[in-house]
Amino acid sequence: MRNAIKIGLVSAAALTVLSACAAAKPEAPMDEGVCYHVGEDETQAFGIRYNVVARDQPQIEFCAARLEELRIKFLRMGGSNNDLIGAYQGHFIFIDRQGVKMSKTLDGPRFFALTRTGDGRLAIPGAIQREIDGRPIAIAP
Repeated sequence: MRNAIKIGLVSAAALTVLSACAAAKPEAPMDEGVCYHVGEDETQAFGIRYNVVARDQPQIEFCAARLEELRIKFLRMGGSNNDLIGAYQGHFIFIDRQGVKMSKTLDGPRFFALTRTGDGRLAIPGAIQREIDGRPIAIAP
C-alpha cells in the first residue's frame, strides 16, 4: 500500500514538472515602442534571439513596415527567405508573401492584419476592392 502511495506521489510530481515545462513558451518583449526581428539562435532561450530593428514606433503597423523594409533588404542582398518574424509590445508579427499576420504566441492562431496589393505593397484587407473572381480591380489582367 505504501509503495502505491509513493508511486502515485512521484507520478503526480512528475506530471506537475512536465506540465510546467510544456506551458513555458517564448513571449514577445513588452518594451514600449521597440520593434524586434526574431531570429534563430540555439544559444538563447527557446532557440530565438530578439534583434532591435527600430525604436519609438507608435503602433504595431509601423513596426510591420520596418520589418517589411528589412525583409526586402535581405532579399536584395541575395537572400531567398520570403518569410520574416518580428515582435512588438507582446505580439509576434509574421510577414510572408500574402501579407502581415499577428499573434500573441509563436505557434498560436494568427490574425490577418495587412494584405499585399497587386503591386506588392501592404494595405488593410478591406481597403482593396476586388472583382467577383477575386482579382484586385486596379491590376491589369
